Amino acid sequence: MADILTTEVTALDGNSRILDVREDYEWEAGHIAGALHIPLEQIPARLNELDPDEDLQVICRTGGRSLRATTWLTENGYSAANVAGGMGAWADAERPMVSENQQPPRVL
Repeated sequence: MADILTTEVTALDGNSRILDVREDYEWEAGHIAGALHIPLEQIPARLNELDPDEDLQVICRTGGRSLRATTWLTENGYSAANVAGGMGAWADAERPMVSENQQPPRVL
């Protein structure tokens, strides 16, 4: 098994390539502007949307799904790091979010 990198939300900036692996309803309620959304189970079928040479910061709600995605991506030759604490940590750090449902953004 490959070594899995972890990133803190405070280390992410506007240049970070963020992959959000949460479900559609979670994404619509609140996500990081500019993030790429591919639900966890869709990653193998949508690999063509990812650049294997790009450093991906993988995020979910608390870190479990993103750890699974990060592990799978790393084992398949991608550069990926798991975002510790997920969107919960992002919200706790009062980092900006947007929503797709005309409601104030929030983490579900």
